[in-house]
Amino acid sequence: MSRTSGKLNRILPPFFTLNFFVLCLSSFLFFASFNMIIPELPSYLSSLGGEDYKGLIISLFTLTAGLSRPFSGKLADKIGRIPVMVFGAIVCFVISMLYPVITSVAGFLLLRFIHGFSTGFTPTGTSAFVADIVPFNRRGEAMGIQSLFGSLGMAAGPAAGGYIAAEYGINPLFYASAATAILSILIILRLKETLQEKETLALHHFKLQRHEIIENRVLPPSLVLFLTVFSFGVVLTIIPDYSEYLGIKNKGLFFAVFTLSSLGIRIIAGKASDKYGRIPVMKVATLSMALAMLIIALADTKLMLLFGGVIFGASVGMNSPTISAWTIDLSLDKFRGRALATMYIALEAGIGIGAITSGFVFQNKVENFFLVFSLGTITSLLAFIYLLTIPKNQNISL
Repeated sequence: MSRTSGKLNRILPPFFTLNFFVLCLSSFLFFASFNMIIPELPSYLSSLGGEDYKGLIISLFTLTAGLSRPFSGKLADKIGRIPVMVFGAIVCFVISMLYPVITSVAGFLLLRFIHGFSTGFTPTGTSAFVADIVPFNRRGEAMGIQSLFGSLGMAAGPAAGGYIAAEYGINPLFYASAATAILSILIILRLKETLQEKETLALHHFKLQRHEIIENRVLPPSLVLFLTVFSFGVVLTIIPDYSEYLGIKNKGLFFAVFTLSSLGIRIIAGKASDKYGRIPVMKVATLSMALAMLIIALADTKLMLLFGGVIFGASVGMNSPTISAWTIDLSLDKFRGRALATMYIALEAGIGIGAITSGFVFQNKVENFFLVFSLGTITSLLAFIYLLTIPKNQNISL
C-alpha cells in the first residue's frame, strides 16, 4: 500500500467505495434536476393564468410521490434497488421535456402530478442501496454523506436554474433539468445490484396488501418527519414570493443558502446520532426548525430572511440523515424498502400538506406571510414534544 492510499484510508470512511461515490453523485444530479425548476414555477404558472393554484405546484408533486412509495418500496424489495432508481430518473427526464410543450394550466398541473413519480421511486431505491452496503454502526455517518450530495444538488439546482431562467428563458431551464436527470441515470447503470434474491417483474408486484403499504415498526420516525417537513412545504411554496417581496432578484438564493448551510452539519449530526442516539439529535433539530421558521416569519429584510435560511438549513441537515438512520435501525432487512417507503410517505405527506395549507392561508396577500411561516414553528414544536414521549429503548445508539 502506498503512503498516499494509506492516508486516504485514514481520512475516508471504510464504506466510501467507488460504488458509494457513484451513488452519491447520482443523487446530486437527480436532486439538482427537479429542484432547479422549483423557484421559477410560481411565476411560470402565473404567466399561464394559474396564479391561484400556486399551492398545488408542490402538493400535487408530493401527492403522487407519496402514493407511489408503497409500490417503490415493494419493488425495491422484490426486483431490485437499481430498477427503482432508474425508473424515477426516467420520469424526471420525460416530464421536464414536456413542460415546454404543454402550456395550459390544467396541463401544467397534470405534469406536476406525474412528475412526483420521480421522487416516489429514486430516493427509495437509493436509500435501500446505501443501507445494503454500509455497516450497521456507520449508518448515520453514511446517510449524512449521501444526503450531503443530495443537498448539494438541491443547492446547485435552484441557483443554476435561476441563472439559466434569467439569461436564457424558462424553456432552456426545462431542457437543462431533463439533461441533468438523464445523466443521473447513465452513471448508475454500472452499479451492481445489491438485492440478493431478485424476482422478475410481474403484475402481482403492483397488487398491494394492506400490510404492504405501511411498515408499523418505523412509525415513530415517520411521524417526527411528517411534522418537521411541513415547514419545508411552506418554504417551497411561499419563499419565492417572499423573496420577491423583500427585493431578492434570484428566487433560488434562499434555497441555495439554506441548503449550503446544511452541508457540513449532516456528517456531524450523522456521527453524533451513531454515538449518542437518534432522539437527542432530533430534539435539537426540531427546536432549530421551530426557531428558523419564527425568524423567517419575522423577517423584514433580505439579511434576516437569509439568516433564517441558515438556521433552517442547519435543522434540515440534522434531520435528514438522523431520520433515515433511525428508520433503518427499526426496520427488518427483508422489508427495508417498505420501511423506507413509509418514511418517504411521511415526507411527501408533510411537504404536500404544508404546501397546500400555506397556499390556502397565503392567498397572495403579503400581510399573511407571518401567519404562514408561524405554522411551521407550531408543527416543529409538536415534533419536539412527541420526541419527549418516546421510550428510551427507541433511542438507538451504537
